[in-house]
Amino acid sequence: MAEEIIGRRDWRKSFAMDLLPGLTTAAVVVPKALAYATIAQLPVQAGLFAALVPMAVYAALGTSRLLSVSTTTPIAILCATAIGEALRQNPGLDPLTAAATLSVLVGLMLMAARVLKMGFLANFISEPVLVGFKAGVGFVIVVDQVPKLLGIHIHKEGFFRDVLSIFGHLPELSWPTLAVALGTLAVIFFAKRFLPRSPAPLLAVAVGIAASTIVGLEAAGVSVVGSIQGGFPMPQWPRPSLFEAMWPAAAGIALISFTESIAAARAFVRPADPPLDANRELLALGAANAAGAFIGSMPAGGGTSQTAVSLNAGSRTQAASLVVAAVAFATLLFLAPVLALMPHATLAAVVIAYSIGLVDPAEMAAIRRVRTMEFRWALVACLGVMVLGTLKGIVVAIVLSLLGLMYLGYDPRVDELRRKPGTNVFRPRSPEHAEDEAIPGLLIAHPEDRLYFGNAGNVAGKLQALAEAADPKVVLLDCSAIPGFEYTALKMLVEGEERQRKQGRELWLAALNPEALELVRRTPLAERLGQDRMFVTVEQAVAAFEARQPAGGRAG
Repeated sequence: MAEEIIGRRDWRKSFAMDLLPGLTTAAVVVPKALAYATIAQLPVQAGLFAALVPMAVYAALGTSRLLSVSTTTPIAILCATAIGEALRQNPGLDPLTAAATLSVLVGLMLMAARVLKMGFLANFISEPVLVGFKAGVGFVIVVDQVPKLLGIHIHKEGFFRDVLSIFGHLPELSWPTLAVALGTLAVIFFAKRFLPRSPAPLLAVAVGIAASTIVGLEAAGVSVVGSIQGGFPMPQWPRPSLFEAMWPAAAGIALISFTESIAAARAFVRPADPPLDANRELLALGAANAAGAFIGSMPAGGGTSQTAVSLNAGSRTQAASLVVAAVAFATLLFLAPVLALMPHATLAAVVIAYSIGLVDPAEMAAIRRVRTMEFRWALVACLGVMVLGTLKGIVVAIVLSLLGLMYLGYDPRVDELRRKPGTNVFRPRSPEHAEDEAIPGLLIAHPEDRLYFGNAGNVAGKLQALAEAADPKVVLLDCSAIPGFEYTALKMLVEGEERQRKQGRELWLAALNPEALELVRRTPLAERLGQDRMFVTVEQAVAAFEARQPAGGRAG
């Protein structure tokens, strides 16, 4: 009983300490959630639903003390693709039913991934490719929202056609709508510039609603959000008949939700926080999405920007997220009539202001400085989203990541080692160390990386070229940087020993790692080499070779 009372006191203390940070975070999350719902082609309350149930469920189950889970820009744009297609195929479909179907699919996929212990997928998409993908999403969202800023209507046919269509409809722009949009952007800019701790999105939305009320913007031709279904959320039931059409989009959203969430959680973890459990995160995010589905929530995930706001506001525990959920619920109950007066141009400006940050030229430049090839992958991922759309853009990002992994493993280094004069230190041959000694009759080769069917032929070719150039009596393979062998690579090693023997050379092995040694022992090669040609270290192998040579034939 005493422990239970102490636990209640600790919980109340945590909630009291996180109340103000939670309110501050809610001031950012709630307006952005409304804006993200418009991106997803959903009623704005669907964004509030995402800041209500998923936020609360993750707070109860997640392992991060800070991660703020509602929805994000990439998730919203992926929802737009899936829900838009569902509405085209089923004209009478309730958008919230489509959202519920998509969310429950995302939740089930994430929980299935937890059962299969697929938390390693957190690192499935490489960082350069993810940077490029996000940049492409940023460009797509800006182009998607520009017509709302200008008060024009276009028929959406794809990124580049939409850009041309916007220019073609410029004579039709609504100057009052553009003025509202520019005013909203100005409020956000000045709030960030001069009031960095203020809730800029909330201020922008408040100014937009106030202008709409006082000036009568709707009468001036400025489109407003209109009627919002407030009050208690009504139950929504997923439609199983949509599963077949929606599962590819759900898989993409699940991957992005988990990838973004775990990245944000890792970015803001503090030294005193408990360690993150990637598989537990899959369960928490899956349950959050599945539970939110039954009130029509759009799919949810952890957001970097809102988590950063929570951290900077002083949040300590997930009690802050419960405060955000309470504010979203209060907004549904009491503020729906007020939100109905919000101009679409205001929401579009908020979306653009917080989506343009997805395009990060500095990060792209940093990637280019480090590796040009990965910079090209980032550009291709960016163009993939703009040309093929966001869903196919995810496929492009995954394929690029896999190709990048294959490329890095395809061409491992194979160095010739030489001895530093007067020492027993061996290092790769290089112009900077031209004085290093070659041991007559001995070639020391040092491959780096696990050897498998994709790179075994490449490594064998490099070893053969070194052997032909040096024409040694013994080829000593330093295996210290080879974690293990795949069957094809091991077979090629056995065949390589036979080839070297036919050419009058011996193959020796040194510094085999435990896994590699165990695999070699399962082949005829181990018996063929015996203890005389397998060594624990390179130094032992060199000493054994020199001991076999006549005194005048030793180097150094």
